[in-house]
Amino acid sequence: MIGQAAEFDYAGTQACRELKKEGIEVVLVNSNPATIMTDKEMADQIYIEPLTVKTVEKIIKKEKPDSILPNLGGQTGLNIAMELYESGFLEEQKVRLLATSPEGIKNAEDRQAFKDMMESINEPCIASKVVTEVEDAVSFAKEIGLPVIVRPAYTLGGTGGGIAYTEEELREIASSGLYLSRVHQVLIEKCIAGWKEIEYEVMRDSKGNCITICNMENIDPVGVHTGDSIVVAPSQTLADKEYQMLRTSAIKIISALKIEGGCNVQFALNPNSFEYAVIEVNPRVSRSSALASKATGYPIAKVSAKIAIGYTLDEIKNEVTGKTYACFEPVLDYVIVKIPKWPFNKFRTASRDLGTQMKATGEVMAIAPSIEQALMKAIRSLEENLDSLEMEKLKEDSTEKILEKLKIVDNERIWVIAEALRRGITIDEIHTITQIDKFFINKIDRLVRMEEELSNNPLTPDLLLRAKKMGYTDKVIARLTGKEEKDIKKQRLENGMIANFKLVDTCSAEFEAKTPYYYSSYDEDSESQDSKNPKKIIVLGSGPIRIGQGIEFDYCSVHSVLALKKLGYETIIVNNNPETVSTDFDIADKLYFEPLTPEDVENIINVEHPYGAIVQFGGQTAIKLTKALTQMGVRILGTQEVDMDRAEDRE
Repeated sequence: MIGQAAEFDYAGTQACRELKKEGIEVVLVNSNPATIMTDKEMADQIYIEPLTVKTVEKIIKKEKPDSILPNLGGQTGLNIAMELYESGFLEEQKVRLLATSPEGIKNAEDRQAFKDMMESINEPCIASKVVTEVEDAVSFAKEIGLPVIVRPAYTLGGTGGGIAYTEEELREIASSGLYLSRVHQVLIEKCIAGWKEIEYEVMRDSKGNCITICNMENIDPVGVHTGDSIVVAPSQTLADKEYQMLRTSAIKIISALKIEGGCNVQFALNPNSFEYAVIEVNPRVSRSSALASKATGYPIAKVSAKIAIGYTLDEIKNEVTGKTYACFEPVLDYVIVKIPKWPFNKFRTASRDLGTQMKATGEVMAIAPSIEQALMKAIRSLEENLDSLEMEKLKEDSTEKILEKLKIVDNERIWVIAEALRRGITIDEIHTITQIDKFFINKIDRLVRMEEELSNNPLTPDLLLRAKKMGYTDKVIARLTGKEEKDIKKQRLENGMIANFKLVDTCSAEFEAKTPYYYSSYDEDSESQDSKNPKKIIVLGSGPIRIGQGIEFDYCSVHSVLALKKLGYETIIVNNNPETVSTDFDIADKLYFEPLTPEDVENIINVEHPYGAIVQFGGQTAIKLTKALTQMGVRILGTQEVDMDRAEDRE
């Protein structure tokens, strides 16, 4: 569902694999047939049953498990575990709740308990009040002034919440939030829209060892759900003092809540001072955990499962280096950009406005040496028929209309900002309207200036290299310079400009990495070598999760890789979705985290020279690349291009 997608299949699958390695018998309950998690080899006993308290009680009585691991199945898993605990059923059956204690979960999820807890450890919260009646919400809003944010307790992805600007809106949102909350309570909070939103992904074990795995910064200020925000990691606009202040706070909070395993802490930071406030804590793995895992190469769900059964961070090996341990904080020598994938192309009439309730069905992630390059890679990974910051329909709008559109927070805002910069609207003006940090607007401005430079100047080798380093494809450069794509490619190759691949190694190349997990850059040296193995096959993934192309294609891709490995083939996966099992660094022999476009895939083909490619497990995304692959001289394994055309073409 929106807000609870493939990332929990990924987390649950990692946990099952890890527990089985430890010789523990695993019983799994899930009702989703499209996931790898419900595969017979993932657990010893699998119940494809409704996720209700009654069903789980029956299964516990039959299986008599020693304990329950609740923090890997999203809000659904957490809520069921809490209900089983609160009813006394777990105690009666002598079943332990592993990982975070029920008190810890309650203190993080229950809005009032969380507020009290933060006050007791002197961590600042935003002025707020927990209410159980609509009238109380209205009277508190009068006290602190509108707008206010409504946040229901125990719901997922901000479900039932939102920002209320008028009393009428508040009544509507509060009554819906109370109805949807498991405990019939909502938090009414002063709206501090415009502050920076920063997240820390933190890990703690039973001995109290704590590390931060990754900190992330939302390009959108507070007011947009983090799942609907463009996110960069590591944070880009924090001074060291701010970074350390929030890191210390995150560790203090996870320690006070006695969370064991992965957890994510969200902060609001006043851009004009050192004032900050704690927004909320997820006492479980989340979509952000999947993003942090793929951004750093640190397997949060896997480590969380080991901590749940008693391991400490200093006992768990880092599988990427094989030398360091899980208590070693990852260091990034690159930037990642995440852009959400929204379903608005399917729902033409739905409101595209973004607020505190998540609307994205999935997301893409891009890794690069610079923000500009990562942003351009992420845009083309979205598969929205956009390959740059140019959106044709905006060119027809007047400058007044563009200024009006800047005030709207929706899924096209980044393209509107680029168009505003083209019209000569200043960075300061855009910052005043959007409250987006000038640093990010400046990065968009650099991309707009590069477009202008390409359009107005002869294409010298120096200009071409700078454009490639900013993430422009040959196709976009051809469009901007009025040339043919093949001529751009020819000029690029004649000047020795090829994409090289860098390794994600968790330690900024301080130790050698054993896991081949790569991203492309136009820097000098390449860290990916051709194994010269004649039995090497590329499997193309399905990109971001969207309506009509979901987790089932990830399921297929992973199974094809596992089958090929059994047959003795070297396997390579190309995909850009951080929530999936296929982009786990230990599924294929090599993982390339790249956009699924002809040029990006050709760069990989040029390094790897595979025996062939498999496209039929990556949904429409991979199928669309068949023709380009055939032109590159790559053998298509399975159904041939001509037969695919015959099946796809209605005529």
